[in-house]
Amino acid sequence: MTKPAVEGGSPVCASKLYYSHQYIDEADIRAVTDVLKSDYLTTGPHIASAESRLCEVTGAEYAVLCANGTAALHIACMAAGLGKGDEVITTPITFAASANCALYVGAKPVFADIDPKTYNLDPASTEVHITERTRAVVAVDFGGQSVDEDAFLALKEKYGFTYIEDGAHVIGTTYRGRPNGSFADMTTLSFHAVKTITGGEGGAVVTNDPKLYEKLLLYRTHGITHESSLMEHTPDGPWYYEMLALAPNYRITDMQAALIESQLDKLPEFSARKKDIVRRYDEAFRTLPALRVQEETPGSDTVRHLYILRVNPDHCRISRRQFFDAMAAENIICNVHYIPVYYFPYYERLGYKRGLCPNAEQYYEEAFTIPLYYAMRDEDVDHVIEAVTKIARWYQI
Repeated sequence: MTKPAVEGGSPVCASKLYYSHQYIDEADIRAVTDVLKSDYLTTGPHIASAESRLCEVTGAEYAVLCANGTAALHIACMAAGLGKGDEVITTPITFAASANCALYVGAKPVFADIDPKTYNLDPASTEVHITERTRAVVAVDFGGQSVDEDAFLALKEKYGFTYIEDGAHVIGTTYRGRPNGSFADMTTLSFHAVKTITGGEGGAVVTNDPKLYEKLLLYRTHGITHESSLMEHTPDGPWYYEMLALAPNYRITDMQAALIESQLDKLPEFSARKKDIVRRYDEAFRTLPALRVQEETPGSDTVRHLYILRVNPDHCRISRRQFFDAMAAENIICNVHYIPVYYFPYYERLGYKRGLCPNAEQYYEEAFTIPLYYAMRDEDVDHVIEAVTKIARWYQI
């Protein structure tokens, strides 16, 4: 049996391979430079054009581009009318923004547990945490895999909360034949550098509700409107505008919007390549007793943003940290997604304690993220499979 590098063997990669990386081609570069040569660097025509493209991709009626995925979650909570005394249920296995957005508007995040197989927010645990104060649920499509839309829509119908889907990972995924973005009251998107589609930064909220759309437009830009139909006073000239609400400046530039548009042209290629890599990973890793592979939500045709493995303590004699370090010794730099949000000192000071979500906490002890991105070469995929298999077999119980 081949020794892992940490046991004196040779690393499988001659140079380091990281868990993710953006892909930028000449068309992307031209799209951005064309904007730089144009009359508009911001609030220009590419904003509306990119929003139109997002509607096509997500199946939503309306899209509002904004500064980043966190901004998208914030204005979604504002549009939902959330405030002091309200509770917002979400998952602890997510980036902190999925919970922080409730705090931004004065509401209280409530953490429900994850499904131990899919790692998405568990609808059954969500229902247990619903109270008379529950005003919204923020369900995260973790790693790009759709949440159980049928279950969350049924809960929304039963309890009347606003359903916000944190789709930062999910662009390109469909659920029962419909694109994610067409189900929830609002779905937020992220175009951070490592996402399937990138604008460097950038975010969006998509919705089918014209009233929510109107609010999202307002909250994106200082709460200011130039639309006379929304004004409370008669305009006294073409320069006139009104501030109707207190809101941040979450505008996005035309450079970013143009890059997002160009990247969306490649979404079918990005999706197909990621699915191919995931298929190869699944075939290689499902037979390794030392590891657990994420299971699919029934009905989700997933374009993964992340590929997660879990160390199986019943069949592996090293911890997640040791497996992580063994991968680094093979020159494959992994990551961990995510630390349970309520583990952070800020949340501890708010009174959150460990033990809230046993499935999430067990997941965190075992999970790590291996490389998955469009530009991976076949030999890169081979190296990852070789390294994972070598380590798993060496330390298998």
